[in-house]
Amino acid sequence: MVIWTRNPLMFPQILPMDPIAITSGSEAHPPAIVTVTGIVTVALALGVMTGLWLLVEYTRLGRGMRAVAENPRVATLMGVNPNAIITLTLAVGGIFAALAGVMMASNYGNASFSMGFLPGIKAFTAAVLGGIGNIRGAMFGGILLGIIEALGAGYLGELTHGVFGSNYQDVFAFMVLILVLVFRPAGLLGERVAHRA
Repeated sequence: MVIWTRNPLMFPQILPMDPIAITSGSEAHPPAIVTVTGIVTVALALGVMTGLWLLVEYTRLGRGMRAVAENPRVATLMGVNPNAIITLTLAVGGIFAALAGVMMASNYGNASFSMGFLPGIKAFTAAVLGGIGNIRGAMFGGILLGIIEALGAGYLGELTHGVFGSNYQDVFAFMVLILVLVFRPAGLLGERVAHRA
């Protein structure tokens, strides 16, 4: 905020924003449209999620991450440097956050200092919904949360004849977070627990 000011800044258009109709519309229902930026964002998200899962499950860094998350002291005895693993984990998270910020800014056409606050809360909600400590659960929770928000806002708009709708989309994320924390704190897929041999 100090460097870029509080005002939103225009973000350069990386990909074309021309709408592409994926369904034919009618008078009652307009056509469903998508943009190249939307398609690239979804493809990139799937690629990044798959890459993250492969990184955590099948690489030395991933084993170190899991070991440090399980028990940093014992991981140190096994030759893992917890400080290095934590630093690399934060670096990977920062790279993914920067990539998400670029895609989000290119989709909306502007960037601001607080643009990551609401997506951060939604990411936490998705992780809680799927199960903290379970990567596949967090991915599943993110997809499910997106569907709940989209359908919830759409149906709310239909029921109220447009009075409420997409402006209240974010409310569903908070409702899901509250319901999951009250009724299923471990998440839908449960917390991942390491089993001893």
